[in-house]
Amino acid sequence: MKFIANSSVLLKQLQHISGVINTNTVLPILEDFLFEVEKNKLTVVATDLETVMRVQLDIEAKDTGKVCIPARILMDSLKNIGDQPLTFNIDKNFAIEITSDNGKYKVMGENPDNFPKEPSADETTSFEMSATALLTAINKTLFATSNDDLRPAMTGVFFELDKKGLQCVATDAHRLVRYKRSDLKCPKTDSFIVPKKSLNLVKAAIPDTDQPVTINYNSNHLFIRYGTTQMSCRLIDARFPDYKVVIPTGNPYSLTVNTSEFQSALRRVSIFSNKSTNQVALNISGSELQLAAQDVDFSFEGNERMKCQYNGEDLLIAFNAKFLIEMLGVADSDEVLMELSTPTKAGIIRPTDKAENEELLMLVMPLMLNQ
Repeated sequence: MKFIANSSVLLKQLQHISGVINTNTVLPILEDFLFEVEKNKLTVVATDLETVMRVQLDIEAKDTGKVCIPARILMDSLKNIGDQPLTFNIDKNFAIEITSDNGKYKVMGENPDNFPKEPSADETTSFEMSATALLTAINKTLFATSNDDLRPAMTGVFFELDKKGLQCVATDAHRLVRYKRSDLKCPKTDSFIVPKKSLNLVKAAIPDTDQPVTINYNSNHLFIRYGTTQMSCRLIDARFPDYKVVIPTGNPYSLTVNTSEFQSALRRVSIFSNKSTNQVALNISGSELQLAAQDVDFSFEGNERMKCQYNGEDLLIAFNAKFLIEMLGVADSDEVLMELSTPTKAGIIRPTDKAENEELLMLVMPLMLNQ
């Protein structure tokens, strides 16, 4: 088998899907790309058994065939070859010879029959949304997922679909983010949990455009298709916690602050906080917000004050600054509204500017104050 591909185009496509490949896997073939050549089209597949990524590009080829090529050495060589056509020659023993303008490189491929089979998209439910809408939903929720493998349901994003639209929810039991979108229609009421790694791969592979993304799912797998890029992944088989019961309704106190000023102040003050808790205390009184952090072990202390709008009784409440900084980072609003109650009850953060058809709610649990 022989084909000719442009090195830069090939590298760009491989970079979209290379994130799925784990090194040091139990199965060595998982460290390979599967190349499938047919009618001047090259399809490249990568998998880690949970997620499968597939891209397609135009090449020059008279033959059809398949081969597995070690991913790392191919990527490293493409990064250093420069923009030029490359000729790939593959013999019957899967030995690969790559010829460039002024060089020849040889690498041993593997039998493509040993490459894991992809899940089939049978009996799926389908809906469409724009690439921008999908990426926004991922970016606004993914950071709040848990890393705790003992709670598998929380290690992904919970998608809730109905005829009115889509809700994405993520939580790690210390904070929760719910992003609603009402400008798309899903065929039926349904829900599933998508693993964090798969969503990170989608972020890397799909550009932020208004082009449509087709999403298909069944009880075990999710399939996402954008142009010539496709991803399928195994859904997390677990029950997502009943998050609605933890969202407080009617928190009586409201605090409105400038998002970037608040975020910058938190960044500065949290440098002096205890590194295991990142605790920053907020002392809110009238139109002034005081931020305080300390690390008793090292005698570190940081204090700042800033203007705010506040309706409620004077309040001293502490939060993990890292959580607040991440939440403010996805607010996309000049100001945020914090709805607060007592020092032991969850606070709610909402952006004050919100786009039509979108709603973002973020919940964060307070920390016990070190008195």
